[in-house]
Amino acid sequence: MPDQVTIKWWKEERGERIFVDYNQTARDRTIASAYSVRPARTPGLAPLRWDEVGDAHPREFDLATMPVRFAELGDVHADMDDHRFP
Repeated sequence: MPDQVTIKWWKEERGERIFVDYNQTARDRTIASAYSVRPARTPGLAPLRWDEVGDAHPREFDLATMPVRFAELGDVHADMDDHRFP
């Protein structure tokens, strides 16, 4: 793995390696992931299928709605490694 990642800021110095921005782990930073939990009535994060992108609204995803969504759809990103996009 060390040969596949870099902390080089400039794209010209990275080559094909994956840029790891360790500055994002600083005390004042927050990184949210798919299915990030937030307080009720606060928009959360949810992975979407491509056909949902145009119609989705952030307020539809919170602690009350996500368990139902996950039960109905499962993990919509489960196969993301099987698909490549430019």
